[in-house]
Amino acid sequence: MKGLSGRAVRPTPDRLRESLFNILRPRLAGARFLDLCAGTGSVGIEALSRGARYVTFVERSRIVIEQLRHNLAACGIREGIEILQQDAARALEQLGKRGEAFDVIFFDPPYASELYEAVLEQLARAPSVLAPGGILIVMHHAKRALAARYGEFERVRQLRQGENVLSFYARHHAEAAATSRDVDADVRACSRSGRASR
Repeated sequence: MKGLSGRAVRPTPDRLRESLFNILRPRLAGARFLDLCAGTGSVGIEALSRGARYVTFVERSRIVIEQLRHNLAACGIREGIEILQQDAARALEQLGKRGEAFDVIFFDPPYASELYEAVLEQLARAPSVLAPGGILIVMHHAKRALAARYGEFERVRQLRQGENVLSFYARHHAEAAATSRDVDADVRACSRSGRASR
């Protein structure tokens, strides 16, 4: 799968992506997956390969989208996808107005981007974009502090590898507690698997 170089496109590290999908494995079969700041599509494409029913890719750059389309074609993926060439916050607003709801939302903007707060606040204003029982994952640099809560969404777990962090959010109260237990169990299983493979 081809990628692009440059500051605007930062591929998700392979080891962290493997950990992510080990954690998401129980959630992916038949899931609707939203890949925000999708880049060349590696995360969304892997979600499809692991059983996701539908992936919406959101990417602002026309040049990057051309490479994303190339990668989808190279993988033989023609159905179960949508590509939105939009700013992530604006795409969320549009998806909310359409009544779309996703089981998994993955948000991985450039680390220096100002999109973090804009997108997370947009999600707080339109929480229905995340389906009941769904999970929001935000990838960020370890030095970037994200709030523990955005509207209805509460951080339930973090996974750090080097300078990269995955923060997991779910709706608060009972749903967040249940999701926290699920994610925590998946993280422990992922850690055991990683140790066993070394």
